[in-house]
Amino acid sequence: MSEPQQSMKHPLDHTWTLWFDNPNGRQKQTTWGQTLRSVYTFNNVEDFWCLYNNILSPSKLIMGTDFHLFKEGIEPKWEDEKCANGGKWTYYFPKTKDANELDENWLNLLLELIGEQFAEAREICGAVVSVRQKQHRISLWTKTASSEAEQLAIGRHLKTVLCIPESDKIGYMVHDDAIRLDRRAKERYTV
Repeated sequence: MSEPQQSMKHPLDHTWTLWFDNPNGRQKQTTWGQTLRSVYTFNNVEDFWCLYNNILSPSKLIMGTDFHLFKEGIEPKWEDEKCANGGKWTYYFPKTKDANELDENWLNLLLELIGEQFAEAREICGAVVSVRQKQHRISLWTKTASSEAEQLAIGRHLKTVLCIPESDKIGYMVHDDAIRLDRRAKERYTV
């Protein structure tokens, strides 16, 4: 006899892992990642909601912490082979904005990712929400920085997901540039 309908789960195209980082103070690049912890891996809609409903929303996290949601097998590190040739789109949330807006935008991005709503989904590694003193940020990491057309399409879609006005710009930073040039690195693309 088959299982009752209510026990059926709705599979996702990819398996995803939520990571949490809670560093004490500023980390140097050589020690970055030592406080990064895998929290939970899921591959269906029901397990996503089980996770999401049992963690703090970004606005409730302490300053300096990050949530990372990445495809299984990809660590949220520049050095990961799937991230090494990529970069990230970043949107900065001023502290003056409503905290609920950060939470809603983070959830909307997670749903877009796990629901494969980006046309360039194969190009996406994952997303990060960073809670900081002056401004919070949401970043979307991708695999291939040199693919300008794909990156621009991803950036435009991200602006839509995060309800960013057309007049506001978001930038794409190449991981290799950030590693080599540190704070002197410039955004490769903007939309």
